[in-house]
Amino acid sequence: QVPLVESGGGLVQAGGSLRLSCAASGIIFSLNDMGWYRQAPGKQRELVAGITKGGSTTYADSVKGRFTISRDNAKRTVFLQMNSLNSEDTAVYYCNSNWGFQEYWGQGTQVTVSS
Repeated sequence: QVPLVESGGGLVQAGGSLRLSCAASGIIFSLNDMGWYRQAPGKQRELVAGITKGGSTTYADSVKGRFTISRDNAKRTVFLQMNSLNSEDTAVYYCNSNWGFQEYWGQGTQVTVSS
């Protein structure tokens, strides 16, 4: 069973919006720090946004003011609202959970922004 399953990726025009979701199972979601990472072709995986179990958030400079991470502990889901998308946001987006030494990754969801 895959602990994290992403959804919501797709093809969008520049300036558009997408909302990614990551549903968790098999982990104590409320105790996990959650994050969204992305990896573009030929580039290293990078942190896009993170949210702690307490609700504190952090963002990459490149997405500040455009992306918003949130979590719903009752639904065991973390979200990434992405607005004003541009071609540099094109990548595979991965969900990550972290609790001490226990870390999981989702399978990734493709986001493609056409100019």
